[in-house]
Amino acid sequence: MKKLIIKASFLLIAITAVVGCKKDLEEKFNNPEKVLDPSLTGLFTGMLNNDRVAAKYWNVRTFLTQMPGVYAQTSYIANGNTIYQQSDGYSQQYWDDFYSTGGNGSGVMAQYRTMETKYKTLSADDQASQKVIMQAAKVVLIEQAAKMVDLWGDIPYSAAGSLNVDNTIKNPKYDEQKALYTSFIADLNDLGKYFNTNTTTAAFSKSDILLKGNMNMWARYANSLRLRLLMRISKTDESTARTAILQMLNDESSFPLVGSGASALYNPGATDILLTPLTNSSSDLRDAFFEGSWYATDYALNSVMLPANDPRIPVIYDKYGRTVKINNKDVFVPNANYRAMPITFTTAEQESNFPDYAVLDSATFLFNQKLPGIIITASEVNFIKAEAFERWGSTTDAKTAYDNALRQSVTFYHYLNNLNQGGGFKNVTAPTDSVVTAWVDASTATYTGSSAAKLTLIYNQKWLHYGVLQSTEAWSEYRRTGFPVLTFPSTGKLSGFDTPPTRLIYPAKEKTLNSENYQAVASKDTRKTKIFWMP
Repeated sequence: MKKLIIKASFLLIAITAVVGCKKDLEEKFNNPEKVLDPSLTGLFTGMLNNDRVAAKYWNVRTFLTQMPGVYAQTSYIANGNTIYQQSDGYSQQYWDDFYSTGGNGSGVMAQYRTMETKYKTLSADDQASQKVIMQAAKVVLIEQAAKMVDLWGDIPYSAAGSLNVDNTIKNPKYDEQKALYTSFIADLNDLGKYFNTNTTTAAFSKSDILLKGNMNMWARYANSLRLRLLMRISKTDESTARTAILQMLNDESSFPLVGSGASALYNPGATDILLTPLTNSSSDLRDAFFEGSWYATDYALNSVMLPANDPRIPVIYDKYGRTVKINNKDVFVPNANYRAMPITFTTAEQESNFPDYAVLDSATFLFNQKLPGIIITASEVNFIKAEAFERWGSTTDAKTAYDNALRQSVTFYHYLNNLNQGGGFKNVTAPTDSVVTAWVDASTATYTGSSAAKLTLIYNQKWLHYGVLQSTEAWSEYRRTGFPVLTFPSTGKLSGFDTPPTRLIYPAKEKTLNSENYQAVASKDTRKTKIFWMP
């Protein structure tokens, strides 16, 4: 049985500012203003070393589990009256971390604009040799920019970062969200082809802390990201999405994807797009979760996983329990079964009853110092394939992709669990093939029924696979598909905030400092305005 290390003191930890010492890597590369002559390789490394991608306390605690995780119910927090109200301070920090360096993110936009400026000063020969770095940086920028669009809609993009480019200070205009997605999808098509037909360089390999300069993996990253964005627009621009997605799926030699050809028992560390922690990293997510969001989520565990006897349960959750007196000694007595607190519990009911319900697994999530930042996994790609085949192709092919996605998700979560070696933790043994097969072929997760029922299975399982660490993607997919069919308590909620939003409101500082350009999007700036890809 897993060792769950939960102490009462952790529940009383106050939220503290995370202003630790900068890593050497960040000091050297992550602040262009401090570098007199920045190198492309150094800036690229800094761009990848992003705390909004890595499994870091601040992003999980103040953003993922407080906003998208709540709105998609991939995280569970106190059911207070402001639960659906956006935190302007925390969303401002997320916004700032995209556009500028010096916060808890890497400032991908600022880094990229500085790279563009540096690139223009190079000789033709140097530009040719370092083009690969600029191409990879653009993939990273697009991945993060697409998330910004998914969260806010229209964002400053084409004119953002002017100070880094031409040393002029000007407030950037907002680019229209659909036009941005169109440009992202087109750029990723070109980028995927570039990486699929070119070779790496020593400098690129050394600076690439994400994929070690592997051009095939960069092609898979670009193509899989394009696949994600195409499926994202498929409810409002089905014709474009269908044509492009089927072209990719019918020619994977030209469009290699993450996990293509990977079996159920694949190696996520070699196949998925994961940001591995730096060797000197010693942080984990205990405080991020202990400060309120470490309870098992109701719909995920009670409605989806338990009825199917899901083999991922023991590696995602712990039964938890209570400490009781037995023969005058404190003895921890585990709960008999896995079950999650009802979403309708009040804060008072949560505080008094939480020991009787499951929590996130300590080895996998809470104390795992080797937990990677998750960008794209083989399981996600197979869920996208399954949806595409079910909607526009063969339901037989859809079942093959769906079944593989389920099996790969089991492998993926056990991989995360087994990264955490030592420290008193007993890693969960992977389930036998017969157990997984019974789940895939003979449970409530089995791919069967009408086409609508099959699509519901795909949507629910994809949402479940994303989980708390990919809450932003889970919220986007929930808004796109309408699944899972979740219950959101509204009783006693603050007036105007009795349901989750459909987008984030622009941060207050942005409205003030970029007020002239903000006026062009002010009419869209409501919490119930739809992102363009929402049906």
